[in-house]
Amino acid sequence: MSTTGGAFIAGGIAACGAVTATHPFETVKIRMQLQGELQTKGHQPHHYRGPIHGVSVIVRNEGLKGIYRGIGCAYIYQVLLNGCRLGFYEPMRSTLTPLLFKGDAKVQSLGVNMFCGASSGIIGAAAGSPFFLVKTRLQSFSPFLPVGTQHKYRNALDGLRQIYGAEGIRGLYRGVGAAMIRTGFGSSVQLPTYFFAKRRLVRHLGMEEGAPLHLASSAVSGFVVCVFMHPPDTIMSRLYNQNGNLYKGVFDCLGKTIRTEGLLAIYKGFLPHLARILPHTILTLSLAEQTNKLMRKFEARILPSSYLPAPKA
Repeated sequence: MSTTGGAFIAGGIAACGAVTATHPFETVKIRMQLQGELQTKGHQPHHYRGPIHGVSVIVRNEGLKGIYRGIGCAYIYQVLLNGCRLGFYEPMRSTLTPLLFKGDAKVQSLGVNMFCGASSGIIGAAAGSPFFLVKTRLQSFSPFLPVGTQHKYRNALDGLRQIYGAEGIRGLYRGVGAAMIRTGFGSSVQLPTYFFAKRRLVRHLGMEEGAPLHLASSAVSGFVVCVFMHPPDTIMSRLYNQNGNLYKGVFDCLGKTIRTEGLLAIYKGFLPHLARILPHTILTLSLAEQTNKLMRKFEARILPSSYLPAPKA
């Protein structure tokens, strides 16, 4: 097991590798969530009809630059989010479990695991919220097929500067409540589902530690995360992208969206989200297994043994 700092770095590196491959589907997902915003059924545009169609439309009109808008912010956000999520999860779990189960740190409690997953994710979401805000606005901008409010930023730094200049720190943290709910939902099930699937695959299918086991466990985790996380993700995208005070908060946005566009509007962009999150989860968790191993070896060379966590029994 790596130190908390080592796990933070390993998780961040793994997430950056994953986001490079999946960023185009994130761009499509955000645009699908915003198209037809607060417009009644039958009057909504359908510029982007799905993950493949959306990617092809954006690349055809805006080139690769268009599909990779906001990638710099995405890297910073992923380092902060997954660094916290993967770095703090195990220390929190190994601290809470003995307190609740009479000193037995080996107990795998679903409740404790979900609480630690949600808590570590919420910390990461709060830390990275300004970068996700700018990323969302950069990805939603299109000079050809605009959807939602359009924010014209030259780059990520220009976006941060403009938001801070107009609204101050409060503006940079617009929508952070929705981001924490969204990430809390996803994180509460991501790691617990991953480890649950991993144990069941080993026990019932006889799979051994290695890439196939990591891939299968990650795929199960990714699907469950998408189902739980997509509704608050849609609300978050709209709160981040709004201009002024179109929505007063999470519940106001949820209510207006459902009343105007119908209940299924909160699942707009689900397929590109799934197309993004499945490979993203698979790559993040599979790469995290490898980066953690490398980090443990690195730390064993440079840190005194007293600083390293005791090996698991």
